[in-house]
Amino acid sequence: MQFKRIRELRLEQHLTQRQMAELLQIGRSTYSGYERGTSDIPLEVICGIADIHRTSLDYLTGFTDQRTLFGMEK
Repeated sequence: MQFKRIRELRLEQHLTQRQMAELLQIGRSTYSGYERGTSDIPLEVICGIADIHRTSLDYLTGFTDQRTLFGMEK
């Protein structure tokens, strides 16, 4: 599954791929593969991405256009 929004969210927060990889404790090339859609993202990593961006898995996967969960503030 390709998550098109992870690059968009990373750029909005002015983070590099290397910074995201460090936050997720993975390699930069691994993270790059996730953004390009050439690698599958493990559940624990996509949950980490959602946590970093304070958004829902539904938003990351495109099931909703609502960026935040009910009760979450950005």
